[in-house]
Amino acid sequence: MNLNAIDRYAKSLIKEAGHKIRVSFFSTIDIDSKADANDLVTNIDREVESFFIERVRQDFPEHKMVSEEGFGDEISSLDGVVWFLDPIDGTMNFIHQRRNFAISLGIYVDGVGMLGYIYDVMRDELYHAAKGEGAYFNDERLPQLEITPLEEAIIGINASWVAPNHRVENEKIIELVRRCRGTRSYGSAAIELAYVSSGKIDAYISMRLAPWDIAGGIVIAQEVGAVATNLKGETPHLLGSDTFIVTRPGLHEEILSNYIRLK
Repeated sequence: MNLNAIDRYAKSLIKEAGHKIRVSFFSTIDIDSKADANDLVTNIDREVESFFIERVRQDFPEHKMVSEEGFGDEISSLDGVVWFLDPIDGTMNFIHQRRNFAISLGIYVDGVGMLGYIYDVMRDELYHAAKGEGAYFNDERLPQLEITPLEEAIIGINASWVAPNHRVENEKIIELVRRCRGTRSYGSAAIELAYVSSGKIDAYISMRLAPWDIAGGIVIAQEVGAVATNLKGETPHLLGSDTFIVTRPGLHEEILSNYIRLK
């Protein structure tokens, strides 16, 4: 398998898809809801996903595609080559802000993340990595992340987890928020993973993410020394939704041990 060729191919698809998304703002965007009224999907999400799947199935018919809008494959194992795609991660931002959304793509071989991509479409910023070869922001290599104490850390977390909820003990999250330097929420797991990887924030925590939200970002984050697990400290399994945390080195164990209590 020629991963360099697949890398070049994937980047070309991502850039072409990004152009399609930017052009879509000149036409009518149809908006629907999924099971949750705030879980939005547009015709552009579906069209971009279909674009990727048609091309990959044509050029790499032996590869599998797992994607958010359901046009991909149903898988029960990570055997072989699997592409994890979110055509627009941050659809609510796409609809309301026309920024702060990304194409997220991870390519795994027998369960190992080999290639990862996060493309901030409106800023034309591509974060990408190949396993063992470092991570890049466009053509600039990202440095290894250094240890940052919690008191100086900016943490990406949705404000809903600070309020009483059925997933996590919010009082411990309040303690975490009070102790860290600050918090941010960008509304896109892929963007937040990219920002941890490039040092813009120091950790990102979520109570429920799908494989296509994180598969590409994990590859990038690990290449700069970040630690990515679920909130039990286990490797994300990528066969279903799970909790998730990614941090600079040094913060992971401190946050999980002292501030996360799942219900």
